[in-house]
Amino acid sequence: MAIDTTPAPSLQAAPPAPRPHGPKLSSRDKLVLFVLCAAQFMVALDFSVLNVALPVLGADLGMNQSALQWAVTAFALPSGGFLLLFGRTGDLFGRRKLFLAGLALFGLASLLATFAWDPASFLAGRALQGVGAAAIVPTGMSLLTTTFPEGPQRDRALGISGTLLSLGFTVGMVLGGVLTDTLGWRSTMGLLTLFALIVLPLAPGLLPESRNPDRPRLDVPGAVTVTGGLLSLIYALSTAAERGFGGTDVIVTLVAGVLLFAAFGYVESRTAAPLVSLPMLRRRTVAWGNLGGLVTFSMMSTVVFVLTLYLQEVLHLSAFETGLVFGAQGVLSVAAGMYASRVIGRFGARRTLVGSLLGQGLFVAALLGIGDGGWSVWLAAAGVSLASMCHLGAIISYGVTVTSGVPDEEQGLATGLVTSTQQVGITIGIPLLGVLATTGTDLLAGTRTVLLVDAAVVLAAAAAVAVGLGGRRRA
Repeated sequence: MAIDTTPAPSLQAAPPAPRPHGPKLSSRDKLVLFVLCAAQFMVALDFSVLNVALPVLGADLGMNQSALQWAVTAFALPSGGFLLLFGRTGDLFGRRKLFLAGLALFGLASLLATFAWDPASFLAGRALQGVGAAAIVPTGMSLLTTTFPEGPQRDRALGISGTLLSLGFTVGMVLGGVLTDTLGWRSTMGLLTLFALIVLPLAPGLLPESRNPDRPRLDVPGAVTVTGGLLSLIYALSTAAERGFGGTDVIVTLVAGVLLFAAFGYVESRTAAPLVSLPMLRRRTVAWGNLGGLVTFSMMSTVVFVLTLYLQEVLHLSAFETGLVFGAQGVLSVAAGMYASRVIGRFGARRTLVGSLLGQGLFVAALLGIGDGGWSVWLAAAGVSLASMCHLGAIISYGVTVTSGVPDEEQGLATGLVTSTQQVGITIGIPLLGVLATTGTDLLAGTRTVLLVDAAVVLAAAAAVAVGLGGRRRA
């Protein structure tokens, strides 16, 4: 936050004015922020609202256990795979246009999933939801960062957006169970349709159009290789979460992903108008900020996964009671979001990111004290809630870190990297660490092992980001 250095008009001493908590937004700014954040919340909700409904959905549509994983994977593949491509496409041809197209597609796809009559129609709806989400998320974020100027206003806007993003995952877990028990699994998809119907009519009159004025040619080879690499990686890790890393399809797609990313790096170093500017990737704020984002998302999603198993299998809580335990983290997430921009304004995004990662790691380490007694419910609720509060601080501060200093014409690319990091982080954490909790016969011991490794990774990342961004006081 900038400090006013204008001299006082009088030489007479005057009491210092109270420091403002942050800039006030106009009524129009608030409406713009509402539209953009509602869209992001809708996408976050889609990641988790269906999870507890899967068994009921499978019985209704005739999907077996192996087919049910595609209810999640069919959404995750396109939503993560096309993020960079759509982020750059919005930069070149209009972010508002692509945002509105994504909203319309997401709403129609949710309607298809709501009234699906067989597995094929449902999975088609989920895949189209993923394509719509891949258009909404990077263009929505870039519209936010270009609408609100860098500094306290953008910090505050990103704080609200990050709060609702985190809250969307939590609300989805609780709301999914309530809707499924009362109205059936189709209501979870109907809720998303309703969100789209609310946001879409408001967006055209409120959101400004923005694009790169130079409009360079789209880097088609780069788009093909990076999209193929992301699709291969997400497919491999999503499948490995269900069946392990020994499957032929997992190995083939992992190798394909590595080769495609290598090809992408080669293409980008040779093209005149790259999809991803290699100098941007060499920015310390971009490289180290995204590392912090990758770690905070992957490790926190793992904590939620293993604690869900622990609470139900070891402590024998019901699905609804488990949802209530995680519901507590939503309250602290809102509180963290309210104060994050003030903390960033006072200490800078770099220090906030490092401190948030440090706090997340320490509170996850505190969860190592869980056991098989009833008191462990309270430790689990307190630990995961406080870790989530720090996690939200890391989400907001890494978004500010990565997008700070980036020209408006490249904001779609920067926010595409931010959102790609989120998606990949959410995808890789569970298959990489969650298997440690489920392979042995003692789930409690496995859960503790995961929590120990998880905390160590987050604390190591905090140290690495602190060193990597050490020369920047105000990221």
